[in-house]
Parts: sequence; structure tokens; C-alpha cells
Amino acid sequence: MNKLIISVATLAAALSLSACGGKGDDAAAANAQAGFENMADSQDDMADNATNGLAEDAYEANAAALREQGEDVADSIDDNDINAQAAKPK
Repeated sequence: MNKLIISVATLAAALSLSACGGKGDDAAAANAQAGFENMADSQDDMADNATNGLAEDAYEANAAALREQGEDVADSIDDNDINAQAAKPK
């Protein structure tokens, strides 16, 4: 449960940084992806403790989906790079 809370907090921080645009987008993308990776790791842990194969498969599928989603979010943050300094009127 603590991993989930930390993951969500990390993701929230990363998304708030990404809203700033420009500088820091690489760190925001890495933080967002790390948050999803932490959630996927939790799913992997649950798969390891599953009592049957069906539950284990479901947790592993969730972990894979979270990792893919983390990559997509990180790519989106990087792709939407905005240089806030250049956008300011002179």
C-alpha cells in the first residue's frame, strides 16, 4: 500500500512539473515513468504472492500494461516540450 501511495505522489509531482513546460521536462518524464514502474513492481509482487495461476496472470498483465502506460506518459511529456522562456512576450 505504501508503494502505491508513493507511486501516486511521484506521478502527481511529475505531472505538475510537466505543466510548467520547457526546462525540466526530462526529469518530469523520468519521474512519471518511475511512478508507473513502481506501480508495476507492486503488481509483480502481488503476482508472486497470488494463490492461483489466473490471479498471477492478471497481475502480470496489469504490470505490463502499467509499464507501457508509463512509457507512453513519458514520451508524451517529452514530445510536448515547451520552452516557456521563449514563449514570453518581450
